[in-house]
Amino acid sequence: MKKVKSLVVALSTLAFAGLASAGEINNWLSSSGEVWKSGYGECWRNSSWTPATAAPGCDGAIVSEPKAAANTASSSAATSAPQVDQAPAATQAPSQADAPGLSAASSSAASPAAAPAPAAAPAAAAVSSKVTYAADAFFDFNKSVIKPEAKAKLNDLVEKIKAVNLEVIIAVGHTDAVGSDEYNQKLSMRRSNAVRAYLISKGVDKTRIYTEGKGEKQPVADNGTKEGRAKNRRVEIEVVGARKN
Repeated sequence: MKKVKSLVVALSTLAFAGLASAGEINNWLSSSGEVWKSGYGECWRNSSWTPATAAPGCDGAIVSEPKAAANTASSSAATSAPQVDQAPAATQAPSQADAPGLSAASSSAASPAAAPAPAAAPAAAAVSSKVTYAADAFFDFNKSVIKPEAKAKLNDLVEKIKAVNLEVIIAVGHTDAVGSDEYNQKLSMRRSNAVRAYLISKGVDKTRIYTEGKGEKQPVADNGTKEGRAKNRRVEIEVVGARKN
C-alpha cells in the first residue's frame, strides 16, 4: 500500500511540473516573447525560476512536455491539412451554363481572384548590444568607485539607450583570479552595482537594470599572465530593447 501511495504522489508531482511548464515561464522575456540571453547564450532567470517553469530550450528546462505538445500539434496538422485542398477553384462561382441569366462580364465579376489578406505590421524586433569595458579603466585597484573617465563612457551609453524602447540592461562584473574566489565574487558584485547606481542617477529606470557578479568564474584570457589578468578584469554591459521608429 505504501508503494502505491508513493507512486501516486510521484505521478502527481510530475503532472504538476508539466502543467507549470506549460502555463508559466520564469525566464526573462522581451516584449515580443523572446527569452533574454547573456552574451554566453545563457537564458536569464527571474527569482521564481524552477526547471518546471523554464522556457523550452533553456538550460534546466523540462523537455518532455514541449515534445509532447509538438507531437500533438504535428498530429493535428496532419489530420486537418487534407481539408484545405478539398474544394477546387471551379466550384467557387457558378459558370454561365449553370446561371444563364449572367453575362460573361457579370460572371467574371462574380468570381474575382481572392485578394491576399493584408500583412500584419511586424512587431519591432528586440535588439541586443553588449559592450565590454576594462575594469581597470572603470575602477582603481581593489575599488568599486567609478572613475571620471568611466562616467563619460556611461554617459555616452545613456544617450544611445534613448534610441531604443528599453527592455533591460544587464551589468556583469568580472575579476582576475588573484585573491580568494569569495572575495572576487563580492568585488565583482560591488562593481556591477556601482554601474547600476550611476545609470539610475542619469535617469535610467531602476526596474530595468539587472546586475550580476561572476567573480573569477568566466575568464576570457589566461590568468597566468599579466596581460591575461588585465583582460579578465572587466565589466560587461548588455542593453536589450527595440529600436524606436
